[in-house]
Amino acid sequence: MKKCILFFFFTGILLLTAKSSKAQYQNALGVRLGDASGVTFKTFLDSDKALDIILDLKSRNKYSLIRLTGLYEKHLPLGFDEVPGIRWYYGGGGSIGNYRNKIKDENQLYLSADGVIGLDYKFDTAPINLSLDWKPSLELSPSPDFNGNGLGLSVRITF
Repeated sequence: MKKCILFFFFTGILLLTAKSSKAQYQNALGVRLGDASGVTFKTFLDSDKALDIILDLKSRNKYSLIRLTGLYEKHLPLGFDEVPGIRWYYGGGGSIGNYRNKIKDENQLYLSADGVIGLDYKFDTAPINLSLDWKPSLELSPSPDFNGNGLGLSVRITF
C-alpha cells in the first residue's frame, strides 16, 4: 500500500513539473520598447530554452546606434499557480551594430556582451506575449563601458 501511495505521489509531482515546464508558445514576433526600441523575435529551441533576436535603434543628440542582439534564455516557472502563463528567465548573448558619432560624423563598429533577466507572460485566451526584462551590457567597442539602462517591455504576437 505504501508503495502504491508513493508511486501516485511521485507520478503526480512529475506530471505537475512537466506541465509547468512546457513552453507556452513556440514563436513570437513583436516590438521591444525601452532605452532602445525595435523589433524582437523569440523562438523556443526546447520547452525551457529560447533564442531572442532583437534589432533595435537608439538615437540621441550626440550619437545613434543600430544593433542586432542575440540572446540565449532559460525559462523557468515562478513556483505559484495563482498567475498561470507567467515564467521568469535569464540568459546571455551579444550584440553587433553600427555606432554613429553625430558630432564627428563618423561610424564605428559596436560590440557588446549582454545579459538578461526578466518575466515572460503568455495570455491564455489570446495569442499575446508580454516580457519585462533588464538587459545590461558590457560594451566592448567603440569604447569599453558598462550599460545598465537596458530595461525594456516586449509585446509580441505568438504563433
